[in-house]
Amino acid sequence: MTEDGGQGVKGRPQRFANLSWAVLWDEVAGGHVYARNVDLVVRDGRIVFAGPAAELPGEYAGLPVDVDGTGLMAMPGFVNIHSHPATEPMNRGLFDELGSPGLYYSSLYEYMPVFRSDARSKPDCARVAYSEMLLSGVTTVVDLSTPWDGWLDVAAESGLRVCLAPMFRSAAWRTDDGHTVSYSWLEDDGRRGMAEALEIVDAARGHACGRLMGMVAPAQIDTCSEELLKASFVEADKRDIAWQTHAAQSIVEFHEITRRHGMTPIQWLHHLGVLSPRSIVGHGIFLDDNPSTPWHTKTDLSLLADDGASVAHCPTVFARRGYVLRDFGRYRKAGVRLGIGTDTYPHTILDDLRLAAYLGRVQAGSPTAVPTRAVFDAVTVAGAAMLRRDDLGRLAVGGCADIVLVDLKHPMMQPSIDPVRSLIVSCDDRAIHSVYVGGRKAVEAGRVLTMDYVGATERLVGEQARIVGSVAERDRLGRSAETLIPSTFPIR
Repeated sequence: MTEDGGQGVKGRPQRFANLSWAVLWDEVAGGHVYARNVDLVVRDGRIVFAGPAAELPGEYAGLPVDVDGTGLMAMPGFVNIHSHPATEPMNRGLFDELGSPGLYYSSLYEYMPVFRSDARSKPDCARVAYSEMLLSGVTTVVDLSTPWDGWLDVAAESGLRVCLAPMFRSAAWRTDDGHTVSYSWLEDDGRRGMAEALEIVDAARGHACGRLMGMVAPAQIDTCSEELLKASFVEADKRDIAWQTHAAQSIVEFHEITRRHGMTPIQWLHHLGVLSPRSIVGHGIFLDDNPSTPWHTKTDLSLLADDGASVAHCPTVFARRGYVLRDFGRYRKAGVRLGIGTDTYPHTILDDLRLAAYLGRVQAGSPTAVPTRAVFDAVTVAGAAMLRRDDLGRLAVGGCADIVLVDLKHPMMQPSIDPVRSLIVSCDDRAIHSVYVGGRKAVEAGRVLTMDYVGATERLVGEQARIVGSVAERDRLGRSAETLIPSTFPIR
């Protein structure tokens, strides 16, 4: 059998037989359902049969078994709708407790620039992040990065479906005093950056591996001019692809947009006409009814719902800062589609599913406010819909064979009468056994097959030491990393 450019295996069909459990898509019910004793048949990267083994059509009954599913559960691969693979692994151990008190404990404006990974470290940053995603069941990822040499090659190497979202902007932010943020505006308003980004988007969509796609991504609402936001939305519409920007992601940003325009970030996007079913708001936490950003209106949530826009929810990165979406269940009830993203390290998305459920329940004061099904849907069919792909995020005939096999015999999965709930709540990624993208195996027995995860991690250790060692040269006060990030315990 030969690989079909990452689209799966060409030649005879592949048979996953006797799966103890499977999460299949029920087209009539319009949702995921459990099934027992299931066979899956994959041809050229697509699912051609998914159902009870007893109902296997005769044309497939004589197929050799490629995977014995006894003791395994098959589920759809996850869609990570918001991540920063080329930079975030570098920050491991740095930003856990680091934020600017004068900027509401955000780390965006003062600290991220001084610890930022550079061109030399980005390939291995990406490999580490992509590997962590695969190991936790992600098969499709939106990669929001500033363009870097070799990006498409590493994305193709990963074995993932990667939606490249090259970020561009009209201005760069900075803080000179730790309590105010200023913006340096580009003479061309970011048009050159957008043109470069669109070239990457178009190249990704035409890449030979067949697993890359593109997204238009003006970086942040406060660093992009009105003209750039509107022009970028037009480009996304021309290509019929998704559009995403960071908005309502910090208190600083909320105050900046209300100061500039007299309306909230969500209201500004609505005013510009860039909220629609193709729009994804990265984070969308600080709405006009959030206790940290009270405003005289209370319309942001209904605007998101009425315009059909989606929110990329990344609970881990905000929980570190002491902030939370208020709340997952409330957004859903209002009619806002939510996807799940890792955003930050570690890129293990099952952590984010559990945290999204727990924080949503805490905010609502009810254990039933965010059921397991809600976060599972968010990371599968909702994320796929945000990418305008109805062939992802579900195990159904005609869909892509992006399949995750879970080891039901893992001790932390037992005893279990509800395997998906056990995976998310009790086990995390320890039970992820194998991962297939388009029928091509990318993870086996907890080992990444497509990239040198261990080697990339080892190299990244040296890269982080190099960058941390020169932090004082970039910090506004010349502080060392040891000063900025005190050790958990004294070192003697």
